Amino acid sequence: MNLIKLVYGYLRSRPLNTLLNILLLALGIAMITILLLFNKQLKQKISDNTKGIDLVVGAKGSPLQLILCNIFHIDFPTGNIKLTAADQLAKHRLVKNAIPMALGDSYQNFRIVGTNHAYAELYKAELAAGAWWSADFEVVIGSSVAESLSLILGSTFESAHGLSTDGHAHEESPFIVKGILKRTNSVLDNLILTNVSSIWKVHEEPGEGPRAGDSTHHTSVLVPSVSLSDSTREITSLLMKYRNPIAAIQLPRYINTQTNMQAASPSFEAARLFSILGVGMDALTAFAYVLIFISALSIFLALYNSLKERKYDLAIMRSMGASRLKLVMATQLEGVTLTVMGSLFGIGLGHGVLYLFSVWVEESQKAGISAAVFYPEEGYLLAGSFVLGILCSLIPSFQAYRTDIHKILAGN
Repeated sequence: MNLIKLVYGYLRSRPLNTLLNILLLALGIAMITILLLFNKQLKQKISDNTKGIDLVVGAKGSPLQLILCNIFHIDFPTGNIKLTAADQLAKHRLVKNAIPMALGDSYQNFRIVGTNHAYAELYKAELAAGAWWSADFEVVIGSSVAESLSLILGSTFESAHGLSTDGHAHEESPFIVKGILKRTNSVLDNLILTNVSSIWKVHEEPGEGPRAGDSTHHTSVLVPSVSLSDSTREITSLLMKYRNPIAAIQLPRYINTQTNMQAASPSFEAARLFSILGVGMDALTAFAYVLIFISALSIFLALYNSLKERKYDLAIMRSMGASRLKLVMATQLEGVTLTVMGSLFGIGLGHGVLYLFSVWVEESQKAGISAAVFYPEEGYLLAGSFVLGILCSLIPSFQAYRTDIHKILAGN
């Protein structure tokens, strides 16, 4: 007697019931899979994108907005800070290094960032083609920018104000693509990098211009082409690295209380962001487990009721030589088949939904959320579904084991 064929026949005899049980379990597993993939990848992206950045300094406002804008580039700046004040801070004894950031413009929803080469070095970025920018209006673009906009070396484009495509275009100041980065799986993939003075020149009126450094004026540490005596220049933020552990205690407090700037810790704000998102994720996870519980109950009832309907069949099987153990194994196999099929379908559904989400939602593409990633926890879900199938089948299996062939056949 082939148990697999027997179980297949049982499941096929009740197609609607079988499909409903599998689908109900799959919905719960799919929801957990989506939350698992999203949560793990988001945490990994946040960790990768904040490496080497201990503090972000910018204009007063929301600390979280400061982090989202200047590290993850998914929000608007809180304002600008004076270059002279930023320079003084960059030379502070507790600061190991500081990277300037000048934001404000974009091209086709991809942000243009005025900075220096040290910013790309944070992410260990390498060029796939071309060279690094060396003059004003030369840019190096991320791999996603090149792919999405079909830009190549030598391509030119005009920036637009803000992060939307309908912002004011700066047609008089075209940028030229000097280099293209290899994929880094970081925010760099979605950025257009240039020097700070290019961002300034785009917004200058005719006749304006930065005052170059000379023998009578010290030049800026952050932007060497500018004299420190030029108090009109502003940048959006500074990305800073501490010189020693003491800086983590003293520097943020000094900046927030003694200057007109604001300091925000990426690690602290990321933890706060996850605490906000965590409430919604916990609620969805709880709902998913409720679905799984309902599914388990449904599978148990289906097996229990089908066993009652098949008592005569089981008695015939026993009379033809089938052992009690074989009947138990058949019932167990039926329950395990339902739960494992539901889990497999659920995991596949979860990855499929996340793939569609990543295709349709532009923000998810920029965040680097991928459906083509598998985690060990998904294996635990499959193992758990196997155990769940055994548990759902315990009572029906016990009933099958106790089948009294004489009583059943005598009563029929």
